[in-house]
Amino acid sequence: MLVFCQLTLGQDTLETTDTEKTEMQSVCRLDVYDLLREIGALKEKMGGLENRLKESEKEIEELKSKEKREVVFSAAADASGHIGPFNTDTTLIYGSVIINTGSAYNQFTGIFTAPVTGVYYFIFFYHAGGTNPTNLSLYKNNEFVAMTYDHSTSHDGADNGGNAVFLQLQQGDQVSVRLGANTHIWAKHQQHMTTFSGFLLSQG
Repeated sequence: MLVFCQLTLGQDTLETTDTEKTEMQSVCRLDVYDLLREIGALKEKMGGLENRLKESEKEIEELKSKEKREVVFSAAADASGHIGPFNTDTTLIYGSVIINTGSAYNQFTGIFTAPVTGVYYFIFFYHAGGTNPTNLSLYKNNEFVAMTYDHSTSHDGADNGGNAVFLQLQQGDQVSVRLGANTHIWAKHQQHMTTFSGFLLSQG
């Protein structure tokens, strides 16, 4: 636009008066200023669009991170006969995995590791003979949470028991079941008498 105005003014130099030239220069200046204003306005709009795009991308990432993870496991002790008694508290290994969606339970260590922060539900059952006491305790990391217990009797051939809890876990927290010292449980291969289960109830 500026070049066009200069060319126009150059061509008309001989044909126009000073007043006309001044008027044309003013018009050209106004056109240039309008053009600059429009360019500035466009830049502003582009900047606003870029900011909105960045905000939208951030919101999408936040939604993805909050997307609910499916975490469910259930496993059974797969020995045949008595497990225990041992001289010390022992983490039980439930080696027969029934379901392990999310792969948070380790069948080789007996430990569940929370893949995301949230509220979880855990339940543990046992079958045992009545001649020895039974003591199973649920632990969050190294913190005692809940217990199921039965004392020994001479007239009771078998016992069954269990317990369940809701736990708020942070990502990486570990949950396991320990068999108390000098106590026992009973298991039978593929019959799933003694089990440990849990699932993610709500994330966050």
